[in-house]
Amino acid sequence: MQMPLRLPFSSFFARRLSTRIVALFLGLLLLVQAAGFGVISATIEGSARGTLARELEIGERVWRRLLEQKADALVLGATVLAADYGFRAALSTGDVDTLDSVLDNHSARIGAEIGAWVDTGFVVRAVHDDGGAMADTAVMQRVAAELARQPRASQVALLGGRPFRFVAVPVRAPLVIGWVVMGFPIDRALLDDMRDLSRLHVVLALPGGPGGGLQPALSTLQADAGAALTGERVRVAGDAMVARHVALAADSDARVVLLRPVDTVVAPFRRLQWALLAITLLAVAVFGVVSVFMARQITTPLRSLVSASAQLGRGDYSQPLQHTDRADEIGGLAQAFDKMRVDIAAHAAEVRQLAYWDRLTGLPNRAQFRAAVREAIEAGAHNGGRFAVVMLDLNRFKHVNDVLGYRFGDLLLQGVTRRITQHGVRDGDLVARLSGDEFALLLPGADAATALAVAERIAASFERPLLLEDQTVDISAGFGIACHPEHGTDADVLLSRAEVATYTAKRRTASALVYDPAIDVGSAQTLSLLSELRRALEQGELRMFLQPKVAIASGRLIGAEALVRWQHPERGLVPPMQFIPYAEQTGFVRQLTLWVFEAAVRDWPQLAALGMERVSVNLSARDLMDSELPARLDGILARHGASAANFCLEITESAVMDEPQRALATLNALSARGFKLSIDDFGTGYSSLAYLKDLPVDELKIDMSFVKGMDRSAEDAKIVRLVVDLAHNLNLNVVAEGVENAAILAQLRALDCDEAQGYHMSKPVPVAELAAFAARWQQRRSEAASVALH
Repeated sequence: MQMPLRLPFSSFFARRLSTRIVALFLGLLLLVQAAGFGVISATIEGSARGTLARELEIGERVWRRLLEQKADALVLGATVLAADYGFRAALSTGDVDTLDSVLDNHSARIGAEIGAWVDTGFVVRAVHDDGGAMADTAVMQRVAAELARQPRASQVALLGGRPFRFVAVPVRAPLVIGWVVMGFPIDRALLDDMRDLSRLHVVLALPGGPGGGLQPALSTLQADAGAALTGERVRVAGDAMVARHVALAADSDARVVLLRPVDTVVAPFRRLQWALLAITLLAVAVFGVVSVFMARQITTPLRSLVSASAQLGRGDYSQPLQHTDRADEIGGLAQAFDKMRVDIAAHAAEVRQLAYWDRLTGLPNRAQFRAAVREAIEAGAHNGGRFAVVMLDLNRFKHVNDVLGYRFGDLLLQGVTRRITQHGVRDGDLVARLSGDEFALLLPGADAATALAVAERIAASFERPLLLEDQTVDISAGFGIACHPEHGTDADVLLSRAEVATYTAKRRTASALVYDPAIDVGSAQTLSLLSELRRALEQGELRMFLQPKVAIASGRLIGAEALVRWQHPERGLVPPMQFIPYAEQTGFVRQLTLWVFEAAVRDWPQLAALGMERVSVNLSARDLMDSELPARLDGILARHGASAANFCLEITESAVMDEPQRALATLNALSARGFKLSIDDFGTGYSSLAYLKDLPVDELKIDMSFVKGMDRSAEDAKIVRLVVDLAHNLNLNVVAEGVENAAILAQLRALDCDEAQGYHMSKPVPVAELAAFAARWQQRRSEAASVALH
C-alpha cells in the first residue's frame, strides 16, 4: 500500500504542541533580534558614512588652510623684500648679481625654495632656485602673469614635475615696476603636517601615470597608494578607506587625495554589535528554558483533557475531569469540559431521539422516513399492502435565501410545512423533511392515482402566497411519485425513483410525475449522447448556422444570431433540443459556447463584408457562473484580431436569476470589455423588471411566444408594445424574434421596434449561404419598394 507523502514542513507542525510553542516563541525572539540587529547595522553604516564624510570635508578645509598659511608667510616675506632698500637700489641700477644675492638670502630666510624678480613684461630677471626647478622659466613667467592680474593672490603650478604654491607681490616706485614671486613646494613635510593636524592620510597624485593617468608622487601611507587615485571608496593593503579628491591647480589634473580608514570609525559600533549579539544569545537561552517550562504547564493539562475527551467519545460519562481547580484559562477549559460531560450525560437520551427529527420544522428527518418506508415494505410483505412515496422539491428556494436571507428561508420552510400538514395529507400519512428544500410523504394504502391527488392538493395549497413578516412569497414545487410494489421493493430504490421523478417533473415544468422506467432509460441515452457530443467537438462534426436580423426601419441586414448544429455521421442533423439541455445540465455547454463564439469570430470578416454590424452568441447559466469566461473570450478575440464591439452576448432571465450576484459580476466584466449584452426571451421570466435596472444590458429581445401571435391576439400586441416602450425609455435596443409574416413585420414597424428576426426573413442557414440570402433579401426589398411606388 502506498504511504501518504509527508513533507518536512508538515511533519514539523505535526509534532507535539509543546515543541511548537517553544519553536514559535524562540523563532519570534530570533526574528525580532535579527530585525533589531539589521536596523542597528544599517544605522551604523549610515552613521559611519556621515562621520567619514564630515571628517574628510573638515580635512579638505584644514588642507586649504595649511596652504593658505604658508602662502601668507611667503606674501609677508615677499612684501618685506619688495620694501628692502638694497633690493630696490639694485633694481634701479639693474645689478643682476645683487638681485640674485638678495633673492637667495631672503628666500632662504623665509623658507621659499623659489624666488624670482619679474619685470612688467613678465620676463624673469633674477632667480633663486634651490632645487633646480626653474630650468624652464616659461612657467614662472605664466605664473607671474596670472598672479599680476590678481594682486596678493596665490597659485599652484608644476615645475620640474613638482607642485609649487606661488605668491606675487608688486614693487611700486610709485608705479608698478615688477613683481617679487616666491614659491614653496608641496612636499612630504607638508603632507606629514597635514597628517598630524587631521589624522587623515594624504596622497599627492601627479600626471604621468600609465595611459596618461595619475600616479602617486608622495604619500603618508606605508603601502602602495595607487588604488586611492580613483573612486570614493578604495582598499589599500586590505584596509577599506574613504577618499576625497582635492584639486591643486585649475590647469592641471594634479590633486591631493585625503584618505580616512573606515575601521577606525566603525570599530566602536562593532563592539556594540558584538555586545548585542552576546545579549541575544543569552536571552535565547533563558527564553528557551522559560518557554519549555511554560509549554509543559500548558500541554500537561491538555493531554489530560484529550484523554478525558476520548473517554467521552466512548460514551463513558462517569469520570470527572482533572485540573478543574485551576484558576487560569486551563482550569476554565477543564471546567467547561466537565460541564459538557454532565450535560451530555443528562441529555444523551434526548440527543438520540433528536437524531430522527428535524429541529426546524419538527418533522421526521430522512433517517426516520427511510426507516418508516422499510417498515411499510416489511409489513406489505406479509399482507400485500400497497403504499406510495411522494417527494416534493421547492422551486427557487435558493433565490429566497440569497435575496431575503437564511432566517427568512427558515420561516418559509416552516410555512411550507404547515401548508403540507394542514391541507395536503390524510390521517395516517407521514410527512418528513429530507434535506434543505426537499420534503417527502409516505401514503399507506395509496396507489398512483391517490398519490397524484394528494400532490395536486398540496400544489393547489401553494397557489396562495405565503405572508411572512409583511413579505408575500409565491411558492411552487415539483412532485415525484413512486409506488410499492410497482416501482420497487427496497426503501432506497423507492426513494431514489421518487427523486428521479421529482427532478424530471421540474425539468419538464410539470406539477407532478409518476416514476416511469423510461425516465432512467432516457438518462442512459443522455449519457451516450453526451459522450458522442464530446467526440463530435473533437472530430469537427459541429456546424455554425446564422439566423439573420434586419433593421425594421430601413430593412437593411444588420446582424445575425449564431446557432450550433450537430451533423452526426449516422443520425444526420441532430436538433438542438436533443443535446443542448443535457449539455447545460452537465456543464458541457461551456465548451459549446466557446466553440460557437470562436466560429463567429473566425467568420466575422466574411460577415462584415455583407454589411453586418454584429453577431449574437447565446450564453447559458453555467457560462455566467464561470468567472474565467471574460478572459477566455479575450483570448479568442486576440487570436483572430477581432473587437468585442462586434459581438452581442444573449442571456436569458432565468440564467441571471439562478445566481444573481455572480451573474452580475460576470456581465459587468463582459460589458467593460466592450461586448453588447442582450436579454433573450424577455417577458417569460418573473424578475426581469426587478433586475433590469442593475444589469449592464444594451438590448431586449422579445420572446417569440408574444411576437408570433401579435397579428391574431390583441393581448400579445399590447405586451409587445409595452416591452418596446419600456426598452426605449431605458435607452435599450429592441429585437423581436419569431417574425413569421409581413403583417407582423408591419406591426413592429408601426411600434418603432428596432430589429426583427424570424422565418419571414430567413431560417438559420450555414455561413456559406448567408451571401445568397443577402442578395435575395435585397431583391425582395427592391420589389417591395417598387410595388409601394405604384
